[in-house]
Amino acid sequence: MQTERISDQTGLRSLVAGGLATLLASTCCLGPLVLITLGFSGAWISKLTVLEPYQPIFIGAALVALFFAGKRIWRPVAQCTPGEFCARPRVRRGYQILFVGVCALLLMALVFPLIAPRFY
Repeated sequence: MQTERISDQTGLRSLVAGGLATLLASTCCLGPLVLITLGFSGAWISKLTVLEPYQPIFIGAALVALFFAGKRIWRPVAQCTPGEFCARPRVRRGYQILFVGVCALLLMALVFPLIAPRFY
């Protein structure tokens, strides 16, 4: 039972770490555009570009974390022991949806610098 809890926490921790790194990677470039589109304004928005030099580090950390989370979340149900999160369909589906959402945000952070000149 203890190893099952550790396994559940490892997958969730990797997913949360990947999500946090993805948010940090998209903060410098995608963040200001989204805030301005939503109607927020102010000089403080320009301060978000301070994180731009660290974007490759955040993207790398997100890719590594999502790799380990993906190995846990998308493994076959036959490899799961009873009681693990991957053996429960509802929890497994929730993790998969969250994983796809984080991957979509990471993809936007990767593609946005290529299409940004069309918006400005």
